[in-house]
Amino acid sequence: MSQYGTIQDRIRCKSLLNKIISVEDALQYFKHGMSLGWSGFTPAGYPKAIPIALADHVEKNNLQGKLRFNLFIGASVGAETEDRWASLDMIDRRWPYQTGKNIALGINEGRIRMGDKHLSMFAQDLGYGFYTKDSETGKLDLALIEVGAITEDGGLVLGTSCGAVPEILMMADKVILEVNTAMPSLEGIHDIVVCKNPPNREVLNITKASSRIGTTYVPCDPSKIIAIVESKNFDKGRAFADTDESSVAIADHIIDFFAHEVKAGRLPKNLLPLQSGVGSIANAVVGGLAKGPFYNLTVFTEVLQDTMLDLFDSGRLDAASSCSLSLSEKQGFPHFIENMEKYFDKITLRPLSISNHPEPIRRLGVIAMNTPVEIDIYSHANSTLVGGTRMVNGIGGSGDFLRNAYLKIMHTPSTRPSKTDPHGITCIVPHCPHIDHTEHDLDCVVTEQGLADCRGLAPKDRAKLIIEKCSHPEYRPILSEYLELATSDCIKRKVGHEPQLWDRVFKMQLNLAQNGTMKIKNWNIKIDLCEQ
Repeated sequence: MSQYGTIQDRIRCKSLLNKIISVEDALQYFKHGMSLGWSGFTPAGYPKAIPIALADHVEKNNLQGKLRFNLFIGASVGAETEDRWASLDMIDRRWPYQTGKNIALGINEGRIRMGDKHLSMFAQDLGYGFYTKDSETGKLDLALIEVGAITEDGGLVLGTSCGAVPEILMMADKVILEVNTAMPSLEGIHDIVVCKNPPNREVLNITKASSRIGTTYVPCDPSKIIAIVESKNFDKGRAFADTDESSVAIADHIIDFFAHEVKAGRLPKNLLPLQSGVGSIANAVVGGLAKGPFYNLTVFTEVLQDTMLDLFDSGRLDAASSCSLSLSEKQGFPHFIENMEKYFDKITLRPLSISNHPEPIRRLGVIAMNTPVEIDIYSHANSTLVGGTRMVNGIGGSGDFLRNAYLKIMHTPSTRPSKTDPHGITCIVPHCPHIDHTEHDLDCVVTEQGLADCRGLAPKDRAKLIIEKCSHPEYRPILSEYLELATSDCIKRKVGHEPQLWDRVFKMQLNLAQNGTMKIKNWNIKIDLCEQ
């Protein structure tokens, strides 16, 4: 028995007790070519016992490439599961977002077929049957869901995330449950709404971050449950992303901007519900808010990281809504569990289809803040494909929020190092080689250099401001020269609303590939790339 009780304690629907089997016995249900729906959202609330055992089975029996699956999961999950599966050639298709070196390598080498999708739309389209339309049954073959408990009626009390579980259960007639006894049950923290398909969709009456409109469990027909195993595996939450000088400078620009907007009457004193992505910049922004002048803050986001606990501890954060409690394994989760009574009633975990839904995001007036790969001078942003072709992780939920928020902010360092140049890559470019977020979805661009408030600006004015405020000094003259050349040429040809020179717009990227830096000596198309 764990310190949090037995598996029998957690299963209150006693007719299901005879479904308990060993992890090893559960492997019989997994066949080559199956389409699987997993719980989980970031490294939180995902099945661990069975995926790890399956990987061990493949490795022990040299079955690499002979036991492959299609995975449909709300977002990324722990590296000890999907990334290890990728290293063992166990993944054929993966939707809609992932993290891990092995899985990214498999995608970019063409061994793993990945479909990138706005996360709220993925959950919705999964429930519509779009991803299983070409299968014999039109269904997922199997759902694998981690739970903290099972109610008397068979309802599933989820763990540290909600993911796309409601939609997965819609599309799967066979369900295997992992009851995680290594962690305390979080029963009561979830707010579950199962969205109906059109034309029967209902209004989501979420009027504040703390609104509750659903149940504390996911309804599940007990007859679907074919097996239950016990899991004693902790979530392998991401380590805390340290902040640096650049991140702190970006955070300072954003907090100053908030103060300006409050003074101008465009934001209330307690701001509006905040959405923040992951990483060092996001942590710096939240850390700055924990020391800032704003109180009675609220959060409506998709991932709660360690710094959100710090914001609660500062007395400035009143309530937070999220899809996932994605805390670090060594610091965040122990701190949360030790102080669970303090945080529990202030946190609401929702399914992906609700946490990222356009309706509450627009109604609440969320302030969205996310980090891209790069932004161009007209404020188009690339969040997914380095060089326009190499997949990193996926678009995630950034588009859900940027398309619908009250304020849409993207923040990035102005430059990143290449192998040969500490400022070899500029994150402000003439044109993104791949665009995930268009100019219509961004209000503000922020780097450590400054903040460009692009609201109400025409394209050329926007470009001048972004170059002036956000580009690194080493690239500012290069970008300014390009804008002048492109404007002059396009205006002469009467095509000058958003000027671009397509014969040279990617010269900086080509120079990076050849010479390890995006610094070019000139824009003359007749001159070869500049040797360093």
